[in-house]
Amino acid sequence: MKSRATPRFWAAYHELPAEIRTLAKKAYRLIADDPGHLSLHFKKVHSREPLYSVRVSLGYRALGLL
Repeated sequence: MKSRATPRFWAAYHELPAEIRTLAKKAYRLIADDPGHLSLHFKKVHSREPLYSVRVSLGYRALGLL
């Protein structure tokens, strides 16, 4: 899987608490290894655009275009 992040994403990422950044890294590695892993809770969030969310923790999700 190929991915890239925008400068806006990195700015928001660096504002996260260290614990959440660690969980985000773990989720990203899991996406790269097994995008269908059930713990990620991939969910389509827009009816027309290929916009999806993935769970980082109970209170944090990441958005991305597929």
